[in-house]
Amino acid sequence: MTTSQPVDVALIGGGIMSATLATLISRLQPDWSIEIYERLGDVAQESSNPWNNAGTGHAAMCELNYMPEAPDGTVNPAKALQINEQFQVSRQFWAHLVREGVLHDPNTFINSAPHMTFVNGDKNVEYLRKRFEALRNEPLFDTMEYSTDTRVINQWAPLLMTKRVAGDSYAATRMSAGTDVDFGALTHELMDAAVASGAKLRLNHEVRGLKKLADGTWRIRSRDLVGRTPREINAKFVFVGAGGWALKLLQKSRIPEIKGYGVFPISGAFLRTDNPEIVAQHSAKVYSQAAVGAPPMSVPHLDARVVDGQSSLLFGPYAGFSPKFLKNGNLLDLVTQLRPGNIIPMLAVAKDNPSLISYLLKELTASRAKKLAALREFMPTAKAEDWRLIVAGQRAQVIKKDPKKGGVLQFGTELIAAGDGSIAGLLGASPGASTAVPIMVDLLKRCFPNEYSGWERELTRMIPTLGTNLNDDPDRARAVLAETAEVLQIQL
Repeated sequence: MTTSQPVDVALIGGGIMSATLATLISRLQPDWSIEIYERLGDVAQESSNPWNNAGTGHAAMCELNYMPEAPDGTVNPAKALQINEQFQVSRQFWAHLVREGVLHDPNTFINSAPHMTFVNGDKNVEYLRKRFEALRNEPLFDTMEYSTDTRVINQWAPLLMTKRVAGDSYAATRMSAGTDVDFGALTHELMDAAVASGAKLRLNHEVRGLKKLADGTWRIRSRDLVGRTPREINAKFVFVGAGGWALKLLQKSRIPEIKGYGVFPISGAFLRTDNPEIVAQHSAKVYSQAAVGAPPMSVPHLDARVVDGQSSLLFGPYAGFSPKFLKNGNLLDLVTQLRPGNIIPMLAVAKDNPSLISYLLKELTASRAKKLAALREFMPTAKAEDWRLIVAGQRAQVIKKDPKKGGVLQFGTELIAAGDGSIAGLLGASPGASTAVPIMVDLLKRCFPNEYSGWERELTRMIPTLGTNLNDDPDRARAVLAETAEVLQIQL
């Protein structure tokens, strides 16, 4: 069946990105028709699902990989500031939607959880001190605390310090303004609001093909996986927010901008406990340093989580390998992505990252005892019977051309848009969900240049600091942080 009238916007994938874009468009252009396609039976079942990601609310408060130490020993706060600025844009948009009644009780999707970094050993302690010194006077980070006093660290997070070896050196930073975000709950609320505004959500619909037509629209070929009924529609604009499958669908579109791109899937697992006696002793998200050769998304962390009102602790991730691009993907995904244009970049990445390959092999062969040993480096008192292993989502890391190396493995997200702006897709992973709002605003600016100037007033009403850097204005930064904290009912 083919519909005669093209829809204005088609969104492929039922995660936080599509939900955010649908919400933005339904407010900026309420007369536009929107259709959303999700191949599973519900939205937010892949990377946006709370048990498939760490839900940190990435704001660079605790993630050390955003501020690596340079060869000369210096640390640069630029990337951390950029990530935090992006998260503040998301926070402002969510706060606006709460005020408008689009999002209801904010505690269903966001809760306070101090963000900490914890290290031991003289070299790591010195690095953390330098990181703290580089951030402490930045307005967005000026509430950060630093301590090498084990008694203070014990007050912040008792599970970290109980039964530690005396005489070793430890250090920690803490920001009480950190949050835990349930992106699954947030996605559901945003999708519900988009549907209430007129968007059509088609679950159990798998998109099989994308073809540009002579009139500039896109023919989208899909199949209802329940009744096996084929369906076709034409769309004026298409966004592919399908996680790792975004690459495959963009390849089907044949836009030249996707040539040379590939993805490398990395799976993960966490140890989880719901034991109330243990959970009650830890209310923070604590990150440390990644092992040598480990990808940034494998930075070990002990996280407090709140999902459906229940508190839990997660530790991990333990990296693994699966050729699938999605948790519910296909075992042939890794092979079927190959194209003449991306073979050289992918071979170059394999050649230049032997430490990553050896790390993944080591993780794959790690026993449960070794996994528990890694947990006990964080929490010395951990008991095997209190923790169970859960499988997290897939992270499809971007591989792209590089003029010098042939290809590079990129740890981040990248928006790929056709030259005419008629189709766009998002590749990559972290910090992804936490920066969904600025990423989707960037998409609007790139893909709808003629309409964007007319949207700016409404966008600024929803996101007052859009286009500016909060960190450049200390007074405004404090005011905005206080306002969004009050609306979202989180700690300042």
